Amino acid sequence: MLTLDRVKVSFKDKVALDLGRTIEIADNDRVGVIGSNGAGKTTLIKSILGIVNYQGSIKRGIEADKIAVHMQQNEYIDTVPLRIILEMLIGGRIKNNKKILEMIEFFEFEPCLNKRWKQLSGGQKQRFTLILVMCSESPITLLDEVTSGLDFETRQKLMKKLVQWYKERNTTLLVTSHYYEELEHLVNKILYLDKGKVIDFGNKDDLFRKYCGKAVILCEENNATKEIAKNHRQIVAPEGMIALRCDEAEDEIVITEALSSVNVNYRRSNNDIELMTINAKAVYYRGGKR
Repeated sequence: MLTLDRVKVSFKDKVALDLGRTIEIADNDRVGVIGSNGAGKTTLIKSILGIVNYQGSIKRGIEADKIAVHMQQNEYIDTVPLRIILEMLIGGRIKNNKKILEMIEFFEFEPCLNKRWKQLSGGQKQRFTLILVMCSESPITLLDEVTSGLDFETRQKLMKKLVQWYKERNTTLLVTSHYYEELEHLVNKILYLDKGKVIDFGNKDDLFRKYCGKAVILCEENNATKEIAKNHRQIVAPEGMIALRCDEAEDEIVITEALSSVNVNYRRSNNDIELMTINAKAVYYRGGKR
């Protein structure tokens, strides 16, 4: 559905994105595009849409203007109420469109329909665009920082809805996000960017195993846990924590028994995207591969 072949984007003398390889995104893939600010996530989305100049080639499967997209900044005309804009865009009456009605109810957007675009808050503008995108039948959907600016409870509700909404739909989905934990149930692949470069791309679970093993035991860093860690394979962990890689079930048993013997609480993970990215980045900049 999407082939990104050595795509490179430069703004004057600054390289914003340089994939340096071919990225193949199959039909119905759900891809989380992750990385810190300036990583090139939004530039990648704009490249796919054809709204920035790029080198290399992009095969989309459909015309760029047929892609459903939610950008961080969206604009609509201010001269008419949103109800009219919405009906123009869907080509019919709101009351006759079950999907639109479901989305309006979910986002509690009914009170905003008689307002004009400029009268909406940032969160309301975001919800309006999401209603349009989620009700689109496009085979490709791009969501750029879709939960940015939303409070925690609203983010949780939205991600739950996105998982449910796209579960049965034949849609190739690309989602950029700073909130890695929100992608856990929504995506099956990860494209990790840093400073415009590809750190890695692949199946989410495969990438975790590549950089973190079958599972990881995380615990607080102190003298007792540092002593235990000496006897096991330690990987990069968040500050103040120790992460121990387990490639076999026996590793988990030995580590957890040792931690329990000194009364230390621990957490097990086999899918922590943030932990995977920390270790993938460390390997990348060491110039090695696991």
